[in-house]
Amino acid sequence: MPTRRTPAARVRRHLVWPLLACLGLAACQQPAGERVPDVPAEAATRPVDAVYLLRDRLLARDGAGFARLAVPPDLHAQLGQAWREGRSRWPLDELPLDAHLPAMLAALQAPNAETALMASFNRQFAHADRDIDQAVRTLVVFGEEYVARDPSLGPDERAQTLQAIEALGRWAIQAPLDDPARAHRFFTALTAAARRTGLDGQAGWPALAALGMTQSLNRLSPFFATLLAQLRQQYGLDLDATLRGLDVRLVEQTGDQARLHLHYLLAGTPVDAELRAVRLDGHWYLADYVERAQRSLAGPAQ
Repeated sequence: MPTRRTPAARVRRHLVWPLLACLGLAACQQPAGERVPDVPAEAATRPVDAVYLLRDRLLARDGAGFARLAVPPDLHAQLGQAWREGRSRWPLDELPLDAHLPAMLAALQAPNAETALMASFNRQFAHADRDIDQAVRTLVVFGEEYVARDPSLGPDERAQTLQAIEALGRWAIQAPLDDPARAHRFFTALTAAARRTGLDGQAGWPALAALGMTQSLNRLSPFFATLLAQLRQQYGLDLDATLRGLDVRLVEQTGDQARLHLHYLLAGTPVDAELRAVRLDGHWYLADYVERAQRSLAGPAQ
């Protein structure tokens, strides 16, 4: 007999996790009329620019450029080869639940997906504002407890993640997540965007491996663009505003190591964080990105 999902589990599966996912990587299509800096020929020459250059690539909706500037050239080449061999998914594995990306695309690409998604929404969420709010509060507590115990997180990353969970929880409680008209527009836009990628979600990760890292990121870019646009238009979550308001300051530099302080507003809530930067071959990179990219080479990805 199937297990009945709790309200928190339903919100986590159908609403909240997809919203969290877009915080990890906003590599997507450039909005019409918005001018952003061209991709630099080289990575950062100052510690603070290790953040600002990546921020500019996110605002430019340039996933391939983000990947190129986030790691040294030799590591980028190794990642491209590992991607083609199915051993790495970086930088997509910076996203929460990255392993479910093909399944999400497949669900959105299915015949009559809009109708099926709306039927599920109407059964479980429509006009259930009080139940959704309680489920969000439960999910925030669950997320905070999980992050507090996660041994893979360092102190700085843990502190920033906890602040982000709290900010997104406040936003989700205020957002009209139970509105059927908004959900219909959201699902209609996402299903169309998933089909336009030209990626076969049912084929899974081998399809992306065959395309290679750069082409896969380029194919996914418009899909992530649509997701972010719909979050802003339907639910008031403006992640571009978060990126544009980002303030980065150098805390200390010792040789090829530096610590940076970040301040930004996430859904109106201030978040402060510290990140490590490292200088490699004369250029600065965020240490966590470099380390996770290096670890991804040890695949195969599961």
